[in-house]
Amino acid sequence: MTPALGMFLLFVAITLVITYWAARRSRGATAFFTASRRITGWQNGVAVAGDYMSAASFLGIAGLIAFFGYDGFMFSVGWLVAYLTVLLIVAEPLRNAGKYTMADVLAYRLNPRPVRAMASLSTLTVSTFYMIAQMVGAGALVALLLGSSHITYHTAVVGVGVLMIIYVIFGGMLATTWVQIIKAILLIAGTILLSLMVLAHFGCSPGKFFDAVTRVSYHDKGNLVTKNFLHPGLRYTAPYGPLDLISLGMALVFGTAGLPHILVRFYTVPDARTARVSVVWAMMLIGSFYIMTTFLGFGAATIVGRDHIAAHGGNNMSAPLLAQALGGDIFFAFIAAIAFATILAVVAGLTISASTSFAHDFYTNVIHKGVERAPGEEVRVAKITAFFVGAIAIGIAILLGKDANVAFLVALAFAVAASANLPVIVFSLFWKRFNTTGAVAGLAVGLVASILLIMISPSMMKVDPPGTAAAARHLIQRPPIFPLENPGIVSIPLGFLAAMVGTFLRREPKAEGRFAELIVRANTGLGAEKAIVE
Repeated sequence: MTPALGMFLLFVAITLVITYWAARRSRGATAFFTASRRITGWQNGVAVAGDYMSAASFLGIAGLIAFFGYDGFMFSVGWLVAYLTVLLIVAEPLRNAGKYTMADVLAYRLNPRPVRAMASLSTLTVSTFYMIAQMVGAGALVALLLGSSHITYHTAVVGVGVLMIIYVIFGGMLATTWVQIIKAILLIAGTILLSLMVLAHFGCSPGKFFDAVTRVSYHDKGNLVTKNFLHPGLRYTAPYGPLDLISLGMALVFGTAGLPHILVRFYTVPDARTARVSVVWAMMLIGSFYIMTTFLGFGAATIVGRDHIAAHGGNNMSAPLLAQALGGDIFFAFIAAIAFATILAVVAGLTISASTSFAHDFYTNVIHKGVERAPGEEVRVAKITAFFVGAIAIGIAILLGKDANVAFLVALAFAVAASANLPVIVFSLFWKRFNTTGAVAGLAVGLVASILLIMISPSMMKVDPPGTAAAARHLIQRPPIFPLENPGIVSIPLGFLAAMVGTFLRREPKAEGRFAELIVRANTGLGAEKAIVE
């Protein structure tokens, strides 16, 4: 047995034991969806960090920095700054005003059925985009580690999907939380160790390290070139590069506050104060991690080299290949196993948020008008949904293939979340006149606009040489209609504008009348406990 396979199996065994332990304690909807709201501040903070530091963070950002230097580091900056939006705007009101999902806040003073239906659709879309990125990273990682003679990319994707479904169906939120906690601790420890080894390689001198970063050599179109990776412009070039970078920043900063799998974490704590504490814990861990991605990405560029990375799994494998270069096969296996743990934890969180939204918002509150027809029915529907969501993510990840950059795929999910979810959350909490028409319009236009722009952007449309990896990655072999890779700069304002226009089309006295109640509840928590009693 190879070291990599042994470490993989060890982590899988530990997480399955956690799932068995959690399954014995997950009785009822509150236990399944929110871990009975008994998660402490530090536990939830570490779990949020584990949910947030995904394969896109560990594999994708390191790869983007290794290939594009400063431009790739902008992903780290955007994801770090984004948590200020969560802390200052979303965390406390969401915990006080909701029960299980984002739609609970919207439905508090708006017409619940249309709002819940659109919110559920948006949640499923964002979760699927995000999940696909994790599955792509998992397939590429496992296939590289174990070799095509042992396991293929397709088999690896299916295996990760099956494990994810097991965690959610049997362990619910409690199992998902503890898998995320363990994964976050392992990821931070592994990243610290790898960063120290990079510095040690340069004699523990940051000056020597960054001097090497200014002279990175690689082959470009057959020619050996040397670039300063501390200068911008390697990825975001004229004429649309600056706009694309601004668009990316908007998606990352505003999208985090609309991510369903992050928002549901605030329902697992007992009160709003604990929610705030958990965000502070998460920001400390996430901030430390994203600072260290500098060493991972630039270290891979200077020590391993772009050419070697491109020939051994592509840019997603930058961090594991750096570990192999510095610590040998054992350390390579350890870092790869951490990446594998990262993927499993995040896909579990995504799956439970998607299945919770469908079961609670759409099935119970839209189809059956808020009445659960039989005890435990909502939980059973959530488990069935988890199976289908996992199957869809597996299928699309196989279709895209292992060459798609996972950080980039996740950035698209952020754009959808920022365009559809954030406008209605902000307006519902802070605008008295906001009504059901505005909420439905904002969700619908933000969702459709972001997806449509993604489909006609260079992300999906580009003319590539036949038979190349790029040709497989771009699904439509035609010149792109929309010039930017990330649609946020257009779709986010459209989402806000649609919500405003929809609101001004008609008045909704009931929504305006309950605004004062929502403000009191969101800021004080009065009445919140009554809403979460089963």
